[in-house]
Amino acid sequence: MDSRLLDILVCPICKGSLKTLRTNGEDELACQRDGLAFPIREGIPVMLVEVARKFEPGTAAP
Repeated sequence: MDSRLLDILVCPICKGSLKTLRTNGEDELACQRDGLAFPIREGIPVMLVEVARKFEPGTAAP
């Protein structure tokens, strides 16, 4: 994923920063505040809360 794009993308809920995460061989953008991981499909981040995966902050993401 382009690092310039990552610099401008924020969590759609809290507007906080996102970290790149690789889970089960797939890339995601993770928000530590909300405990949500947004998938990256074919190089495009899907920033929809409906498709985000929940995780326990501090356990499943950096």
